[in-house]
Amino acid sequence: MFDPTIFENLKVAFENQLYDLDNLSRQIDIVDRTDRLEMSVMSRTFALRFGLADKKAVTGEIRLEASLQDLAAEILETPNETPGCTLLVRFHLHVRDAAAQCEAVQETLQRIWQPETPPVQRLSFVYGEERSGYSNTAELRFGRKINEDQMGDIPELVDHILRTLAELNERAAEENL
Repeated sequence: MFDPTIFENLKVAFENQLYDLDNLSRQIDIVDRTDRLEMSVMSRTFALRFGLADKKAVTGEIRLEASLQDLAAEILETPNETPGCTLLVRFHLHVRDAAAQCEAVQETLQRIWQPETPPVQRLSFVYGEERSGYSNTAELRFGRKINEDQMGDIPELVDHILRTLAELNERAAEENL
């Protein structure tokens, strides 16, 4: 009998939570999905990217990753190993004034999430195109791996993401006035 891995169980839990918000309550629109098995290193990645249904300036992303070591520790029941997955939360938005807007994003993420490690923001632009700002990807990393013991935390995590999306969209709307 097939026994799903931690990765598979968490993936399904995130899918259930987010697709209900998309299809049933219409709070969000899912705009991208990644479900990848990287054969060269035998790792797994699952990501759902979504935005609030009524505000499109900022999107959020939940990203779940499991390396070969994570999967092997679980399947082989390796002693002294605690199997789990890496969870990343990302926010994607456009910024015009990098110094001011990135500081505002950082403040919002710090206040809402109170992370142990500071959020990381990456700015990019397409060389050769007229630049009206930057694409900003703000990423929250968590200091430990997660497993099925954290499934009960998924609704609260999603609530934090929705709150962050609402505040970042509000700031984006104010800055475009």
